[in-house]
Amino acid sequence: LNRHYFALPTNPGEQFFMFCTLAAWLITKAGHPFEQPQEYDDPNAIISNILSELRSFGRPVDFPPSKLKAGYGEQACYVLDCLAEEALKYSGFSWKRPAYPTEELEEEEITEDDAELTLNKLEDDVVEEESDNDENFIDLNVLKAQTYRSDVNDSAKQEEILQSTTDAAEWNLEVERVLPQLKVTVRTDNKDWRIHVDQMHQHKDGIESSLKETRGYLDKLHNEISRTLEKINSREKYINNQLEHLVQEYRSAQALLSEAKEKYQEGSGGVTERIKVLSEITEVLERVKQETEERGSSMTDGAPLVKIKQALTKLKQETIQMDIQIGVMEHTLLQSKLKEKSNMTRDMHATMIPEDTVGAY
Repeated sequence: LNRHYFALPTNPGEQFFMFCTLAAWLITKAGHPFEQPQEYDDPNAIISNILSELRSFGRPVDFPPSKLKAGYGEQACYVLDCLAEEALKYSGFSWKRPAYPTEELEEEEITEDDAELTLNKLEDDVVEEESDNDENFIDLNVLKAQTYRSDVNDSAKQEEILQSTTDAAEWNLEVERVLPQLKVTVRTDNKDWRIHVDQMHQHKDGIESSLKETRGYLDKLHNEISRTLEKINSREKYINNQLEHLVQEYRSAQALLSEAKEKYQEGSGGVTERIKVLSEITEVLERVKQETEERGSSMTDGAPLVKIKQALTKLKQETIQMDIQIGVMEHTLLQSKLKEKSNMTRDMHATMIPEDTVGAY
C-alpha cells in the first residue's frame, strides 16, 4: 500500500476490503479481539462493529457510517489514524530522538585568477605534482638548507670560479628541464587572516554583482506596488463616494441597534425583578396548596361526621322528649284553667257565699 492509498479513489471495492482488514488488524493489535472480515460479509455490520470498537477507545465519531463504505476519504483516514495510535499505545511504542548524520563542512572554493598566485592554487598545484611525481617534491625547509649550504660552498669556492665555461643553450635546456621542480610549496592554514580577507573580498564582489541584478527587479517591484496602491486608493475613494448613503444608513441602524440593546437591558432588569416576585408568589402558592391538601385530607376523614350524626340523633331524641313534656304541661295547664273556670262559674251561680271563702278572697 502506498501512502496515498486511502486518500484517493482507485477501486472502491478493493479499498473497502483493505480498509476493513487493516482496521480489524489494528483493533487486534490494540488489545481487543476482532474477527477478520471476509469478502462476502455484510458491510454495514462490519462498519458498525469497527465504529463501536472505536467508540470503546474513547474516540468521537461525528460522521455517518455510510462515509466509510467507499473505503477512502477523510473519515477512513481518521479511523485508521485513531486505531494506529491506540495500537501503538497498547504495544508501548515510544519515539526516540533522531540521530542526525555528521556532515563534513566543505571548504569554499576560491575563484582562480591567472594573473596572481594564491595559496589555494599553490596547494592544488603541489597536490597535482605530488600525485604525478613524488620524487620531484621539494620542501621549503629543505630548499632553505640547500641554499644555505650552497651559499657556504659558493663563498668557499668564490675565489676558484672566475669564468663560466658552460654553453648558454645547454644552460637554457637545463633550466627548462629543472623548472617544474622549482615550485615552492606553501602550507596553507585556514585560520590565516589573508585567506579570510580574500574570502571577504570575493563575497563583497559577489554581493555587489548580485545587488546590481536584484536592484532592477526590486525597483520594478516597487513601481508595480506603488501603482497598485494608487489604484487601490482611487478605487477605495470611488467606493466610499458610491456607498456613502449606505454607510449613513448603517450608522443610523447601528445607533438604533444600540438603543434597542439599552432598552433590552432595562427590560431584562425588570424581568429579573418580576421573576423574583413570581418565585416568591409560587412559594406562597405552594404553601397554600400544602395547607389545602392537609385540610382536605382531614375533611375526608369520617370520624367527625359520625360524631355529628350521633349528636343530631341525641338532639332529636331530646327534642321529642321536650315536645312530650311540653304537651303534658299544656294539658295540665288546660285542665287547671278549665277547673278554675268551672269553679268560678259555680261560685257565681251559688246563692250564698260563705264568710270563710270571702275572707280567703
